[in-house]
Amino acid sequence: MTDLLDGEWRRPARALLTIRRVEVVVFLALPFLVAAVALSVVSGVTEAIAVAVAGLVTTGLSLVGVERRWQAWGYAERQEDLLVRRGVLVRRTSVVPYGRMQYVDVTAGPLDRRLGLARVTLHTAAAASDASIPGLPAEEATRLRDRLAALGEARAAGL
Repeated sequence: MTDLLDGEWRRPARALLTIRRVEVVVFLALPFLVAAVALSVVSGVTEAIAVAVAGLVTTGLSLVGVERRWQAWGYAERQEDLLVRRGVLVRRTSVVPYGRMQYVDVTAGPLDRRLGLARVTLHTAAAASDASIPGLPAEEATRLRDRLAALGEARAAGL
């Protein structure tokens, strides 16, 4: 979508990819492993191997999906608006005019804070035009929030 762009696309930090990979391992691979061990004790080796193979395939596909979703995220600051893109199967690009922003949130969960990341969420009058940028380094999230808030106030004052 370079036709919309007169700036440069920026991506979330690679640490976001690390967080998403850890989530896949903890919430997907680990339960499959526990199920395979339990089945080996209760039912037998054949069922345990089947569950382990299903777990490996599912985990592998999920890790590929996590990587693709991370690659799809991006944002670009332009003169009058902010572009936010995301999506693997369905690509979505949101254009958020600075003058339409009502407020900008910066949030960080426990794992985000541990890795120095934050999420910037832009809120506008139209709920459908809200946009979010995950996995930014905390200092970049703060800089972006302050810049967007200042630009939003300046543009809104001119309306």
